[in-house]
Amino acid sequence: MQTDNYMSGARAIVRALENEGVDVIFGIPGGATLPLYDALKDGKIRHILARHEQSASHMADGYARASGRVGVCSATSGPGATNLLTGVATAYMDSSPVVAITGQVAKPFIGKDAFQEIDTVGVYMPVVKYAMQPLTPREIPESIKMAFFISSTGRQGPVLVDIPKDVQTGSDEMDFSRGTDLKGYETTYKPDPARVREAAKLILQAQRPIILVGGGAIKANAGPMAVELAETLMAPIASTLMGKGAVPENHFLSVGPIGMHGTYHANRLITESDLVIGIGARFSDRTTMDAGEFEREKMIIGLDIDPTEAKKNLKNELAVTGDVNESLAMMLQFVKSMMPYAENSPWNRRLKELKDQFEGKVFGGQAVSPVIIKKVREQLADHDIVTTEVGQTQAWAELFYKALKPRTFITSGGLGTMGFGFPAALGAKVARFGSNVVDLAGDGSFQMTSNSLATSVKEGIPVIVIIFNNSTLGMIAQWQRMVYDNRMVASWLGESPDFSYLAKAYGAEGVKVNGTEDFERAFKEALNNEVTTVIDVPIPPEENVLPFVPSGKSLREMIV
Repeated sequence: MQTDNYMSGARAIVRALENEGVDVIFGIPGGATLPLYDALKDGKIRHILARHEQSASHMADGYARASGRVGVCSATSGPGATNLLTGVATAYMDSSPVVAITGQVAKPFIGKDAFQEIDTVGVYMPVVKYAMQPLTPREIPESIKMAFFISSTGRQGPVLVDIPKDVQTGSDEMDFSRGTDLKGYETTYKPDPARVREAAKLILQAQRPIILVGGGAIKANAGPMAVELAETLMAPIASTLMGKGAVPENHFLSVGPIGMHGTYHANRLITESDLVIGIGARFSDRTTMDAGEFEREKMIIGLDIDPTEAKKNLKNELAVTGDVNESLAMMLQFVKSMMPYAENSPWNRRLKELKDQFEGKVFGGQAVSPVIIKKVREQLADHDIVTTEVGQTQAWAELFYKALKPRTFITSGGLGTMGFGFPAALGAKVARFGSNVVDLAGDGSFQMTSNSLATSVKEGIPVIVIIFNNSTLGMIAQWQRMVYDNRMVASWLGESPDFSYLAKAYGAEGVKVNGTEDFERAFKEALNNEVTTVIDVPIPPEENVLPFVPSGKSLREMIV
């Protein structure tokens, strides 16, 4: 006798997703996912049709980063899955919780070079937290539940569920009540009190401590305790690119990001410090630059939920593994039991001196981009969201856009994926429709996923795209000028297309501005538009983002 739980694998996918609270999927259908899409027709989940699978995975990623919930994307087998891969890899590098559901050819055709067949699980394995392929319809409910559990717990990350077409069409009695039994998978690590006490002693011995918040601090909601620790020590707080917004960047102890495109005063302070307290930061190469020089004559304390990060990039690190908030709470208790730092300590005076002299300073002469970014900040509320593309615009935003709340600054950090910002902005807008969402874009990056304009218009997802248009691959040109003796090659894009007309061709609004006053007027109007607005801002192609630390150099060797 058939029951309410007797159904096809495709319907089980939809039911399992609904049980996880999924309200939206970003994707493109194909032959290997048509059974799933047929089942979506009768479900409660909204489907948003992308125009390229890479954009679908970026949308799911933007949704996840803005909401803190798992984002879901789907693609068919073969080229659909490989197109989706770049966005999944982007999510993996930035520890973003995304579940990717791909179709696969029917089981009898696997391994026979069938039409649109590829070993999706094998291809995805290096760039997902876990990959699975249910081979019977009955496995689907547990597989989906497991995917969401793995993606959202511990160090978050993307999970792949690759489902053969005959597993979607086959029917069976489904059990949605089974839990997830994952032997050996640790979701939480309790910090070792002895280890935390050892770290607290190092903090109290330090004369020039600095706190560095990374993306993990945002995911752990650790900002308030990081601020409390900083105020107890009267120590500066810097961030990685991914840590922007973990603490309000207008806080009197905040010095902004460090690294290749960090602020001058943040890079100076961290090189002069004798102790770095990393909170959810992985000390990547773009953050530390020359790792040996970075840790010279200083101690590093690293608070992270992932034990594999311990001493991965820095040798001189005291790693405290565990829930970051638990580690911080314990650390504060130890530190506060002793004498806190004086507000007028030499280190605090040095912080004020550098911050007063260099905060907001534009190096290298006049530049249009910082002025525009500051205007954007003035017009947006604290809870509004900015995404960025990758390249010079990302670096300008890192320096001059002050993120005041977590999950309001969204960018591709680890993979540095051009084309990320616009589809991520659409995903973020779906997640938090009441907030304004602005993509700060370069003309090179925007053209990689500009066809998402069709999605934004058709699906009613209004965002604002500001294109810093220098007709150039700006960061490539900057490197060629500054590192490759001005030998310019393959960095000039030309003046095509006209982005204002391109936007209008898709049914969006488009405007080209002339000067900052013209921009301010256009941006205010865009904030009231009910459709996506593209603002084309011409900027000089010779603009260089400064400070700049070339690869292989130390933070002490900033070019200003």
